[in-house]
Amino acid sequence: MTETIKKVVAYVTREDELLVFTHRDFPEAGVQVPAGTVEAGETLDAAVLREVHEETGLPPTAVRVTAYLGRRLWQAGPYCHERHFYHLRLIAAVPDRWLHYELHAGTSEPIAFSFFWVKLDDPRLRLAGGQDALLDTLSPTAQEV
Repeated sequence: MTETIKKVVAYVTREDELLVFTHRDFPEAGVQVPAGTVEAGETLDAAVLREVHEETGLPPTAVRVTAYLGRRLWQAGPYCHERHFYHLRLIAAVPDRWLHYELHAGTSEPIAFSFFWVKLDDPRLRLAGGQDALLDTLSPTAQEV
């Protein structure tokens, strides 16, 4: 039987741009957005805000959840990821590019993420590992829900 793991995926936008990152030391991992596992007893909304904070270094007050976009399943080896996609809007000033080290409570070495913004209508915008499953629900002129 395949184990299902509940995940959240965050599309953080700044006007007509999407926040993305690459793994500084593992470029083969591709371009990604903040995402991660929902912890036991945690709501999906809380999980997406926590993951954005942990992976980007941005304080939770820098973004606002504006829409739950939907759920998709993704097979990842022996696991099935039940992914919950969210749209968050940036509500604070942040740099155009920055480096952040995600910490893992001593379970592994910090991971260096290089963050930058990409235009939503950039035809080269592709996200790794199926993270772009609901990207088409966003547009440069998308209104808040």
